[in-house]
Amino acid sequence: MASPLSARRFLDALRDEGLAVVQVGDWSTHNRNHKGPWGPVHGVMIHHTVTKGTASTVRLCRDGHASLPGPLCHGVIAKDGTVHLVGYGRTNHAGLGDDEVLRAVVAEKRLPPDDEATTDGNRHFYGFECENLGDGVDPWPKVQLEAIAKAAAAVCRAHGWTQRSVIGHREWQPGKVDPRGFTMASMRERVADLLR
Repeated sequence: MASPLSARRFLDALRDEGLAVVQVGDWSTHNRNHKGPWGPVHGVMIHHTVTKGTASTVRLCRDGHASLPGPLCHGVIAKDGTVHLVGYGRTNHAGLGDDEVLRAVVAEKRLPPDDEATTDGNRHFYGFECENLGDGVDPWPKVQLEAIAKAAAAVCRAHGWTQRSVIGHREWQPGKVDPRGFTMASMRERVADLLR
């Protein structure tokens, strides 16, 4: 069980991992905490945005849309590898997912199939949205994949977690497909390499 990092510690962890970070507006206090608690935190969730263009992607993830208010994540990882911080605290990124998956993340064990949506993931996960159309065709530049791994490793390092604390949205919530275009097994290997 872990309390969330302070916003300052989160920012420092990302920078210490060698990431280029852009702070967007009042990101450190922009959240959905009035909808419920944030924490204890147990892991990092990776998403793709189904968008094109960094500026519009960052704006969407910060502000949300009519049916899903923002922020939609903590950080947006652009094609060039820059991390744009848009919120901190509870964000609308994970939704309801599988409690058995959460238990596996907490125990840092192999993930079971996600076959139910009964547990509030917005409370328990840091979320990174990654700029990509998510169609399996839009490329994932090497610098972006490296940034995704570094962002996840930064949070894991700060909490003393292993790569098993990093999951994809598709591993949490039935019916989700993101991130599409790389495997989460390969991303966890990248994270493990960084943590070593």
